[in-house]
Amino acid sequence: MTVRRRALDGWLVVGGAVGTGLCAVAAAAALTDQGDRTLFLHINALPDALYRPLWIVQLIGVLGAPIAVAALAVGTRRFRLAAGLVLLVPTKLVVERDVLKQLVHRPRPGAMVPEAILRDVPTAGSAFPSGHAMIVFAMVVLLSPYVNRRAQLALAAAALLAAVARIYLGAHTPLDVLGGAAAGITLGALLNLAVGVGPAASGPRDDGPPHPSRSPLPGRGRRWESTDSPTKDERR
Repeated sequence: MTVRRRALDGWLVVGGAVGTGLCAVAAAAALTDQGDRTLFLHINALPDALYRPLWIVQLIGVLGAPIAVAALAVGTRRFRLAAGLVLLVPTKLVVERDVLKQLVHRPRPGAMVPEAILRDVPTAGSAFPSGHAMIVFAMVVLLSPYVNRRAQLALAAAALLAAVARIYLGAHTPLDVLGGAAAGITLGALLNLAVGVGPAASGPRDDGPPHPSRSPLPGRGRRWESTDSPTKDERR
């Protein structure tokens, strides 16, 4: 199997790490609290009719999601992808709980925003970063080398919707989610570099239109001959 290590993943590691660091500094120093709170209240106050669909969407960020997708990857013989997804679970736990939450002690919205609407989410514990956002954005980075552009956009849209759902439910503010997304991108890219990336799925080959100097031969099959070659009369 051909193993690739993409330069793009290296850039994602750098960019994601910088983004995570900036979000951590902003959260620890309360640099963006006013704007963060205002945006949180706008999203959190969306209609209650959205509760059920958004609650379902945010489930793609639970800890078991990478394991479920890894099982599907094994079924399609994407073993390197499966390895990256399985490794994501312990890596995420270490970075989230033993690093970021130790550096940044930030209450959940239910404990610091009196107007927050809480929809079946905890109020205790540290909110930064969003663990759901870490999972979904890491999975987007891990899966993206194996799918086409349209599927990549669909994955990114699903990750964004799941992250917004956590704000709507009242579990996190936008800064918590942004920090989690940046950390997830970093982890996904690091795992791609660690395990390598297998070959992308190959689609049907498109040879383009026939060359103008070729014409079809009669018969049921599609055969071509060059019109530049000598005819039977010219060869006599």
